[in-house]
Amino acid sequence: MEITSSKFKHIGINSETNQTIVRPSITYWQDAWRRLRSNKAAIFSLILIAIFTLFAFVGPTMTEYDYKTNDYLSINQFPSSEHWFGTDELGRDLWERVWEGAKVSLFIGLMAALVQTTLGIIFGGIAGLFGGKVDMIIMRIVDILIAIPYMIVVIMIMVIMGSGIVPIIIALTITGWVDMARLVRGQILQLKNQEFILAARTLGASSGRLLFKHLLPNSLGVIIINLTMSIPRAIFSEAFLSFIGIGIKPPMTSWGQLANIGARAMRIAPYQLLIPGIFISLTMLALNILGDGLRDCLDPRLRK
Repeated sequence: MEITSSKFKHIGINSETNQTIVRPSITYWQDAWRRLRSNKAAIFSLILIAIFTLFAFVGPTMTEYDYKTNDYLSINQFPSSEHWFGTDELGRDLWERVWEGAKVSLFIGLMAALVQTTLGIIFGGIAGLFGGKVDMIIMRIVDILIAIPYMIVVIMIMVIMGSGIVPIIIALTITGWVDMARLVRGQILQLKNQEFILAARTLGASSGRLLFKHLLPNSLGVIIINLTMSIPRAIFSEAFLSFIGIGIKPPMTSWGQLANIGARAMRIAPYQLLIPGIFISLTMLALNILGDGLRDCLDPRLRK
């Protein structure tokens, strides 16, 4: 039976070259980036985070004031052309202090999330790969840490170690890694009996190679999503610790400390609480939206 040219086109075959026309092949990460770009909310959030990060370094150089210099002739001035965000109870320029605080808050949030993720990958990967007694011991430790309220542990550690950036990061990571450990363990348990893992084990691959070359790369999407969600939690925890007075101490500043100072002057200068509160809220919202976008674009079940 003769097949016409139109039928060739219908089934995707070129009648002249007699070759099947296929869609160009793209990698997993190229497809994930394509889908992320189509998510306007996630891209806007990414741009907003990038702007905040840029201004954390550029913002303090845009005025002639210093974030820790007191000016008792300019106490509690509302935002103006001279002081763009106004001044605080000691006459310090809030524009400078907001961006210096952004530098501290974003650094603590990122570093705490990275350390938590690293510890969670190590312990969760070991527990899932080896199983047995190793898995039982690690998971019982995780259960104990989860049973204790997270913020109580952090506050106790801060009271013992004192204030500062390093103590805050340590306090946030001591119990913050348990969620990542459980997540990684679950992913490893799902993957370690797959055919490609059994083949690698048969060929003599060591446990370390199995974990870092085969298992963790196939769990990377879930790990990245959880990392993105951990950053806003760490930023909020730092803000809360500084708000209750056991976080960052003057003259160093952070968004949480600015909110703490602004709360005391809320009746006479509400902008001192409103401005850092807006930045904290926008940053956490943007990071959560970005995390949702990454969850959607990294899910291989949604790939087309």
